[in-house]
Amino acid sequence: MKIILDSQAFNYQKYGGVSRYYTEIFSILSNKAGLEIITPWLYTRNLYYRDSKLFNKSQKRNSYFLGLLSKLGISIRKKSKKNNYSRTINTLLEDSFDVFIPTYYDPYFLNFINEKPFILTVYDMIHELFPQYFSNAAELRESKLLLIEKSAKIIAVSQNTKKDILTLYPHIDESKIEVIYHGTSISVNENVNVNLPENYILYVGSRADYKNFKFLAEAIKELLKNDSNLFLVCAGGGKLDKEEKEFIKRLDLEKQILQFDFRENELGLFYKKAICFVFPSLYEGFGIPVLESMACECPVVLGNHSSFPEVAANAGVYFDVNSKDDLKEKILKLIQSEELRKEFSVKGVEQIKKFTWENAAQQCLDLYRKACSN
Repeated sequence: MKIILDSQAFNYQKYGGVSRYYTEIFSILSNKAGLEIITPWLYTRNLYYRDSKLFNKSQKRNSYFLGLLSKLGISIRKKSKKNNYSRTINTLLEDSFDVFIPTYYDPYFLNFINEKPFILTVYDMIHELFPQYFSNAAELRESKLLLIEKSAKIIAVSQNTKKDILTLYPHIDESKIEVIYHGTSISVNENVNVNLPENYILYVGSRADYKNFKFLAEAIKELLKNDSNLFLVCAGGGKLDKEEKEFIKRLDLEKQILQFDFRENELGLFYKKAICFVFPSLYEGFGIPVLESMACECPVVLGNHSSFPEVAANAGVYFDVNSKDDLKEKILKLIQSEELRKEFSVKGVEQIKKFTWENAAQQCLDLYRKACSN
């Protein structure tokens, strides 16, 4: 079987959940006998892909030269995306493949696929449910629905995402949708040296809009002010911007809300050393950080909504997403009780056993084969 993987997610993400998903799945599938994984594109700066066996000699060579141009201040993003699409289209036109895997919702390939099946993964329905947070929501919804309708099969990353698809688009055949959970490959490297505070609450990733970072900061401001040795650590998500710095200054917490970048082998330690990880997001299709936290024996605090109860089950400490006081109280209980933290660490380690990339890869392959046979 020949599978073409397109470049969309890898055009935009240096790192992130979507590109992580495809890198993990296709790294495993590349070891399967009788499978050929075709990535015909030119360039990506995605860190997961570049550290994987999928990163081929041609891409390495092109990445070296294009990387030099980028360092010289020459913008290559639009040109590399155009070239990636062009190479993918040329490969489609050769018609020597069995199934096509788009990694996001741009339908650029539809006129070139020649009725071969493609499998669409739907990660969430955030643009449909919270359009106010996205300038391109209407355009993306339109292209996404087109691909949902035309795809041979749909992978939903959770039962909640499947439910959302069917609620928003009841004309879609339910039998067309398969739920395949993510996994996690995170580990704790005790040998890395990260200068973290001794006592901190952890927040990971983007802080924008529906991710609800400000809600968390406001919920725990009194906890921080009452204990100068307690910190809120923001891992990743980019440096604090001007507006965020002004917000934190208004809270008078400049010295206790800290942002850290991290290398891939360092993130596990951020979780491991934290009092707890808080995921205050208003909505997630799945939420890989939930798995990461549990895998690193870190208690996870999250809202009792969207996919969270499905992923964390009884290993999550749940709060009312409309109540800052409830969130503060749940975190305070974990701060005050080592026994409670241990209890949820143990529950998390047990829950994480249900989610592996190996299982996800095999389920994806089974679905690809089913689509081809149909």
